[in-house]
Amino acid sequence: MAIKLNGKTVDLPDGVETLADLLALYELQNRIVVVELNKEIMMKDEYASSQLSEGDSVELIHFVGGG
Repeated sequence: MAIKLNGKTVDLPDGVETLADLLALYELQNRIVVVELNKEIMMKDEYASSQLSEGDSVELIHFVGGG
């Protein structure tokens, strides 16, 4: 399945079907992340139930510490 991730088209591997799966794929599941699915900000408790579909637009914003 192909989605638009942070403005770029990405082909997802088999088994990536939800936002939770997507975060696990990019090893972001244990980080503070803002997730937007089709221009709607998703709550963390919705990640596992939010199914991805062909052509969806996802924005992932995670914070990087530094000094």
